[in-house]
Amino acid sequence: MKRFGAFGLALAVLLAAPLLAEDAKAPDPKTEAVHVVKAGETLGGIAARAEVPRVLIIEANGLKEPYALRAGQKLVIPRRRSHTVKEGETGFLIALDYGVPWSSIAAANGLKFGDPVKTGQKLAIPTISSKAVIAAAPAASPSPSPSASPAALADTPAPKFAWPLSGKLRRPFILAGAKDGPHEGIDLLSSQGTAVRASAAGKVIFAGQGPEEYGLTVILFHGGRWTTTYSFLSKVTVKEGDEIKAGERVGLVGETGMATEPQLHFEVRKNRVALDPVKFLPKVKVLQPNK
Repeated sequence: MKRFGAFGLALAVLLAAPLLAEDAKAPDPKTEAVHVVKAGETLGGIAARAEVPRVLIIEANGLKEPYALRAGQKLVIPRRRSHTVKEGETGFLIALDYGVPWSSIAAANGLKFGDPVKTGQKLAIPTISSKAVIAAAPAASPSPSPSASPAALADTPAPKFAWPLSGKLRRPFILAGAKDGPHEGIDLLSSQGTAVRASAAGKVIFAGQGPEEYGLTVILFHGGRWTTTYSFLSKVTVKEGDEIKAGERVGLVGETGMATEPQLHFEVRKNRVALDPVKFLPKVKVLQPNK
């Protein structure tokens, strides 16, 4: 299970920045990720100052005609980002690193879903908002926007997480450097085919076959910097892009990946960093590690 650490680094947050509190210092219209509408501003004027096509702002925020704005309204400004493929990277890992389905990245770059990526290749990364996927066409010489960095995302409190299923704790979270570590999640034993539930409401940013260790996997983005991962599944019952309610089924318990018996591997991450899920879950006495 030590290889889990390498895969874990690829888990990330969505590109669309959350609604940040307005700073005392006015943000630069050319780099801000969220714009707070001021009295008298128009959509066309905001788009011109932000240097972002008006249609992308409309789609990213789900705006309807006649596109009237109100003072204090917060608009996501979808900024084009780019990624230069590094040696050993795959489309799967790039998708997870940015929190964007590979199907969306492939479409934005004129690639087929199964096309491999090449070292040095530049990819346009589409913006995902809570409303839509903005598949911006690749720029001739794309460069990442400083405001689009994961570090720019709001440091929001943890969602109210719930146990994804009721089962015995087979293996706890183990920090890197510890004996038999790292183990960047917890493993919960349960019967084959048991329903695995979303720990909190979120958006599906990955659903399918993960790296060999993880097997069938679902990853949910919960806003801010928070994601949860559900692996070792026998079946995935959601698809990329689905908006999921807390407690909604995302898959069935299995023994894919490195599992040797039916169980769920469950992770909680904040800005890609794995945290002990038990610290964020309701206290229960029946869940104890095997001795």
